[in-house]
Amino acid sequence: MDFNNIYDLHTHSNNSFDGKHSCVLLCEHAIKNGAKGIAITDHLDIDDPELDIRHFTTNQYVDTFSVKKTFKNVLEVYQGIELGQGIYRKELSQEIMQKFKYDIVVGSIHNLENMKDFYFLDYNDYDVNDLLKRYFKAELELIKWNKCDVLAHLTYPLRYICGKYKMKVNLNDYDNEINEILEALVKYDTALEVNTSSLYNYHNDFMPGESIVKRYKELGGKYVTAGSDAHYCYSVCSNLDAAYALLYKCGFRYTTVYRNREPFLIELK
Repeated sequence: MDFNNIYDLHTHSNNSFDGKHSCVLLCEHAIKNGAKGIAITDHLDIDDPELDIRHFTTNQYVDTFSVKKTFKNVLEVYQGIELGQGIYRKELSQEIMQKFKYDIVVGSIHNLENMKDFYFLDYNDYDVNDLLKRYFKAELELIKWNKCDVLAHLTYPLRYICGKYKMKVNLNDYDNEINEILEALVKYDTALEVNTSSLYNYHNDFMPGESIVKRYKELGGKYVTAGSDAHYCYSVCSNLDAAYALLYKCGFRYTTVYRNREPFLIELK
């Protein structure tokens, strides 16, 4: 199934600490890959002591504003950030979101408080069940904080636990926690992202997978987005057709884009 309305709402330029290519290259590849729109959502991990927040926010905002203007006749460019761990420094996070007029704020949890990113953990040294319980608790707090537009990669730790370390995790063991998160998404009109990066990075599944997306729909979920989580220009729009097919299969007929922090429904066609 091929879709015409392709919008990649989770990408990273070289303003992110791990991004490799410029905003211009991201936009050029989005056009090349048939996208109608792209959100550039660089990492703002608010609890990173090494991040120069003032430098990052100013430079990133200027860069994204520039490409938004440059490509306005051929591509919709949405200025955004991926606000990592916003609940750990709520006051500062809100100050930034008030100062910069983003189109979209993608919320995520990459690490538990005062711990390394899940990417860096050696899972042989941890109780995986305990980590996941604490992770889902933080995800729920993030949604109830109600300051982000989209929840990114709900099952993020599985990319490493199941993908990199090949450990078995039965998500049914976390039905209660996940249901609470999905119910909160519905309550606060926060979008659920289907992130495709794990399809080409460690873990051969979407984040989250079909059962969770379907459950979100059953609970009354309305707003969904798809994102490649690209850190390279050539990864922009990767597997978005597959993500849209998954959304369609789960009963969604619209995806969502954000302009000035307001959701707009786009037909899946």
